[in-house]
Amino acid sequence: MEGFVFPVLSVIVFVPIVAGVVILFMNSEQRDLIRGVAIAAAATVFVLSLAVYIGYNAQVASVTANQEAILSDAAIQSPSTLMFKEGLAFEEHVEWVQSLGIAYHVGVDGLSVPMVLLTGMVAVAGVLISWRIEDRTREFMAFFMLLVAGVYGVFVAIDMFTLFFFYELAIFPMYLLIATWGWVQTREYAAMKLTLYILVGSVVALVGVIAMVMVAHQFFNTEAGIQIIRNAVDSGILSPSAFAADGSVRISFDMVNLTLAAENGAFNVAGYGGIQTLTFAKLWFPFIFIGFAVLAGVFPFHNWSPDGHVAAPTAVSMIHAGVLMKLGAYAALRAGVQLLPGGAEVHLPWIVFLTLVNVVYGAFIAFRQRDFKYVIGFSSVSHMGLVSMGWATMNIIGMTGAGLQMFSHGAMTALFFGCVGMVYDRAHTRDIPSLGGFIKKMPWVGLAFIIGGLTSMGMPGLSGFIAEFPIFVGMWNASPDVSLQAGGFVLSNYYSVIVILAALGIVITAAYVLRVVGQVFFGEFNAALYPEVGDIAITDRIILILLGAPLIIVGILPWVMAPLIESGVRPIVALLGGG
Repeated sequence: MEGFVFPVLSVIVFVPIVAGVVILFMNSEQRDLIRGVAIAAAATVFVLSLAVYIGYNAQVASVTANQEAILSDAAIQSPSTLMFKEGLAFEEHVEWVQSLGIAYHVGVDGLSVPMVLLTGMVAVAGVLISWRIEDRTREFMAFFMLLVAGVYGVFVAIDMFTLFFFYELAIFPMYLLIATWGWVQTREYAAMKLTLYILVGSVVALVGVIAMVMVAHQFFNTEAGIQIIRNAVDSGILSPSAFAADGSVRISFDMVNLTLAAENGAFNVAGYGGIQTLTFAKLWFPFIFIGFAVLAGVFPFHNWSPDGHVAAPTAVSMIHAGVLMKLGAYAALRAGVQLLPGGAEVHLPWIVFLTLVNVVYGAFIAFRQRDFKYVIGFSSVSHMGLVSMGWATMNIIGMTGAGLQMFSHGAMTALFFGCVGMVYDRAHTRDIPSLGGFIKKMPWVGLAFIIGGLTSMGMPGLSGFIAEFPIFVGMWNASPDVSLQAGGFVLSNYYSVIVILAALGIVITAAYVLRVVGQVFFGEFNAALYPEVGDIAITDRIILILLGAPLIIVGILPWVMAPLIESGVRPIVALLGGG
């Protein structure tokens, strides 16, 4: 695809980095100037993200038509890889360490474009809601900018090394922001717990990816592999630089190269490790997928997430739940399902049980909480389970729903945590039974929370329904085609049962949303207990509109996003044997 004539994605990634460095060198007493630099940087990348979204969306019809043409032409070799390559827009490619196969390669497709837009929305909202922070404002805004840059970098990375580079960049500012500015009672514990969980998961995934690169390199330097690369160069999938001067194939961390290896069976060769029935994909898929999915809160590696949500300052909770957890789900799809489809077909049929626990257990635990933030924290774990469940459908309906759920849940949860922060800043408590009648004093917050709650419940007309319904339909449609085999035991046609059980999560979600809305926003307001509570400022209203409006827009007009995401997941579904 054609993109802008200037490196828009690099500008989006590096503007927050430059802003963070500039802020660190500013006088700590110039708080208004520091805030001004932060909001200018956040607004700039948001506007550019919106431009990228609009630009890609304008061409999505031609992308879809091109994909259908590629799929229908039996003469085309490696159609899935070609679709992935052709679907990339705003590409930038610079060799970084050529001898190690590392390049700075960024671009976006239909799956990553909504995530880039979501990150811009949450970045602006995070800076605005942190406007009143007086304690080391300079350091807070600088670290927040670095966190935003790390998140952006993951979503636009087309090189696995670049993805890991930005993935780790997003983790360390998170630790500092929670440990320094978080809730005093638990911030050090929560920050360390969060960091250790995510780092261990990412290290396991990194080992798997390095092994994957080595296996692909070995495969491509066979006689058959060299011919595959030559055909890919001739068809424009790869550049001639894929070959070294001596005619051998270079090692590469590039996702296009690795997708080509996956499509041509490099990771499905039997006899891996000397075991006749074992392949690389079967062995390494759960380590890579779950290693990344730890950040998505997959059961049983989820309990770092609610603690991190609760301990974090409001802006960090918003970006943590809004976009950081999406990094895990996104990377698990890219590095796991897309690059190891043979492993996905074997392991996703049992991983889906973990996602079911996420959905139902997370909702039950959210229902039992008294702390306002813990309710949203466990709700986030529950709804992220639906994203992984969507990946497990391995069909275009369910995976499109999962992509929509990532965007919907990101905006919804950021909105929730923004509302919680606005209530807490004025009431100085998050104890739900102690609150009541706040919609009388804070009508904007009450209305925004109700919109978020209805979205969470999957109410038709809002983005939650548009996201969750395709996931359940995709699960139901996949049921006859999916089976789980363990030795002589075969379990088949069970996805439909999982759909019915997962639907319990919707009922429980409705229960805790109605409970929270009733206890916090309705009833009698205690003016003597909460004398400082009043209506919110204009900046807070901007936050609520920025995060709440997309929930309505996508719900009423799903065509503004669904075709985009469908075009992004179609190459992955084709790799899994779908159409």
